Amino acid sequence: MSEDIICQENLVYQKPSLLNDSPMHYCPGCSHGVIHKLIAEVIEEMGMEEKTIGISPVGCAVFAYRYIDIDWQEAAHGRAPALASACKRLWPDRLVFSYQGDGDFACIGTAESIHALNRGENITMIFVNNAIYGMTGGQMAPTTLVGMKTATCPYGRDPLIHGFPLKITELAAQLEGTAYVTRQSVHNPAAIRKAKKALRHAFENSMQGKGSNLIEFVATCSSGWKMSPVKANEWMEEHMFDFYHVGDLKDK
Repeated sequence: MSEDIICQENLVYQKPSLLNDSPMHYCPGCSHGVIHKLIAEVIEEMGMEEKTIGISPVGCAVFAYRYIDIDWQEAAHGRAPALASACKRLWPDRLVFSYQGDGDFACIGTAESIHALNRGENITMIFVNNAIYGMTGGQMAPTTLVGMKTATCPYGRDPLIHGFPLKITELAAQLEGTAYVTRQSVHNPAAIRKAKKALRHAFENSMQGKGSNLIEFVATCSSGWKMSPVKANEWMEEHMFDFYHVGDLKDK
């Protein structure tokens, strides 16, 4: 048996070829890095390396272009779904996705998000929900849980003052234009495997013209939450999953 065959048989894991060697700026324990890895793997496995366009707006997601070696477009804060819609209509043979945080997708860009989903644009929107504005100082986001403390609600979110957390993914599942709406996480190996399948399904829907696709990732922000990576993961499981239930909401 040749040495090449032996090496191939013993290969358990390798870094996705689409991930660049740039050191990641994300904080220890942040969910973004794992999600980046899954996106790179799925694009490579689909053979879409030369035909993928990612849209990254403002926030922690802004530097995604530094890490995944595909074509990228920058968007103004919240406007990624509008730009993604334009790219897909101009180049219908491209795999087009947006990569956004919760403050971007569910607050500043709510109009763009909802209307792109409702129009049934053949794109995928990836929405990372850590229930806080992670990059700009830890302010309250639309997705911040009731009672959760942030820089702008230091005594905890109070519905009488701040309103209730927004379940925008549930709203998206009710829209006629959406083909696949799901909520996933990457907090353990089993969840990572499910998340990768969800990404593949959404990307395939986009290429098959089935309508718009939304993947929400319930995520951690150890720096914004002022917790260690381990404690942040535990807090997410104990608190966020009770409100943001993980699983498919719609698969048309």
